[in-house]
Amino acid sequence: MDYRNELQRAKLEFAKAGIDGIDAELLLAHLLGISRMELHNSVKLEEALSQFEDHSIINDQFSAACAKRLTREPVQYITGEAYFRDLTLQVGKGVLIPRPESELLVSQILTHLSLRQKTTSVIDLGSGSGALALAIASEAPNSRVIAVESDPEALIWLRKNVEISSAQVRIVAEDVSTALKGVKADLVIANPPYIPNGQELPFEVKNYEPHFALFGGRTGMEVPLVFIAAAARLLKSGGLLVIEHGEDQSELMADALALDFAEIKVHLDLNQRPRWTSAERRG
Repeated sequence: MDYRNELQRAKLEFAKAGIDGIDAELLLAHLLGISRMELHNSVKLEEALSQFEDHSIINDQFSAACAKRLTREPVQYITGEAYFRDLTLQVGKGVLIPRPESELLVSQILTHLSLRQKTTSVIDLGSGSGALALAIASEAPNSRVIAVESDPEALIWLRKNVEISSAQVRIVAEDVSTALKGVKADLVIANPPYIPNGQELPFEVKNYEPHFALFGGRTGMEVPLVFIAAAARLLKSGGLLVIEHGEDQSELMADALALDFAEIKVHLDLNQRPRWTSAERRG
């Protein structure tokens, strides 16, 4: 396989379709079992190619993968993998693709956990692929993490990711509104569906990612209110809630939290946009 010609041809096709050429590199690297940067390392590339007796198989697989990408199917669904912090997660249709914006949220949670001198109980509501739960469990050894998820398709991916991870995460397959009755935690994290119904989304998101994980009701706040009520029930007095939301929802979120929570703080992402809110459960 003359990878240079094939890669260049794919990049040209992607460019015509308005798709970043890096995606072609990601697809080829995945098929060869190397990183995108290693494609440009002649030694690593030759080592990868030497593992295949018939290079035409890779050529055919690369062509098929590119054809899928040209339909706007996300790269992560084509490769079956999504990267989140130090994790490589298995993903596919039926589960939301983890977003880089959530990585900063995890960093701040880890800072919070590092200040505690005792084991901290953490509940991840609507865990999806398990990105948040697994990142915290793997990077905070003083945490005990429970991942709550009710959707059958998302549960498939959550169970796969917990199974392949060395981190200890307990899965509870139940709706957030009823899960873990009688349980109290130190920290609840949540990335609920918060997009208002009917809001226009990018083609790839609208046509491939699960709507139940995206849309939060007529105003976008209906589902987050359910998560907030669950967090109020599950948190110990003084326990912390960290919840993601849209950049224009911080005031609505603060209003919703005011009844049961104090110390309500809005946090910005790397683009200085309001992205999540933290709040302490009142006694």
